[in-house]
Amino acid sequence: MASPRILSLLPSATEIAVAVGRGEGLVGRSHECDFPPFVEALPVCTGTKLEKGLTSRQIEDRVQEIVRQGLSVYEVNAALVRALKPDVVLTQSQCAVCAVTPADLEEALADWVGTPPTLLSLAPDNLDDVWGDLRRVGEAVGAPDEAAAAILRLQDGLQAIRVRSAARGWRPRVATIEWIEPLMTAGNWVPELIDAAGGEALLASPGQHSPWIEWEALAAADPDVIVLMPCGYRIGQILAEMPSLHARPGWRDLRAVKAGRVFAVDGHYYFSRPSPRLLESAEILAEILDRCVDERSAVAGPMGERWRVAAVG
Repeated sequence: MASPRILSLLPSATEIAVAVGRGEGLVGRSHECDFPPFVEALPVCTGTKLEKGLTSRQIEDRVQEIVRQGLSVYEVNAALVRALKPDVVLTQSQCAVCAVTPADLEEALADWVGTPPTLLSLAPDNLDDVWGDLRRVGEAVGAPDEAAAAILRLQDGLQAIRVRSAARGWRPRVATIEWIEPLMTAGNWVPELIDAAGGEALLASPGQHSPWIEWEALAAADPDVIVLMPCGYRIGQILAEMPSLHARPGWRDLRAVKAGRVFAVDGHYYFSRPSPRLLESAEILAEILDRCVDERSAVAGPMGERWRVAAVG
């Protein structure tokens, strides 16, 4: 069966379309869709109003400024969307400041000439929802069997990680930081990934949106391990913001800091994207927790550097 014409405006949806065997049907992408590498050659239909090079605090302030003006953080090239004539448009409705939403597409879809495309909006809160989105995308693009097979592979892979990690003999308490300034911990599916990797998630609950927290809450929890995974951040960006954590009162008194168990992971390609690469995200967490037991553990994965020990100051 030939693939429908697919416009994906969400990085995780792009990865899902490829995972169910419909990569050849992709005709356009968002400015953030960059994996697999071949999708970067596709026409870009969106842009952001956020300037490059901002710190986490500056990004948060800029986002709030845009929202106060009643505007969207994103721009959609309506003319290009119409010209691409997609049969299916993939987007999301979970987070208005994280990616393009259906509301951002209103102009592009208004007064559509001919049969309008099917609009599929994803909004997963936990791993079961991610599997459900895989299934929904598979059905929308005519690949339900491929989607079912992909789900099974991911579930089997997570179970294998869970079994291996259970043999570690230590279940560390793990705090995952999804934003540095202000402080946010990683919720949604991340606590489930921590559990599969053999840890106990702190300060966030499975299926609940990532919560903002006060510094005092992190200090009181005093985690065994801290994993920094700011949404959209590469490792170098995280390390550049470490001084703001070092300046926090009591930072050096934290159990994880004193033990050298503070890690930076790639929050751009992993963790924040509810795609098939959540399996690799769980593998990264398992590698980190293995390293906490045995410092000789490897620090790099098959796709290059995926995590690094962060300087504790």
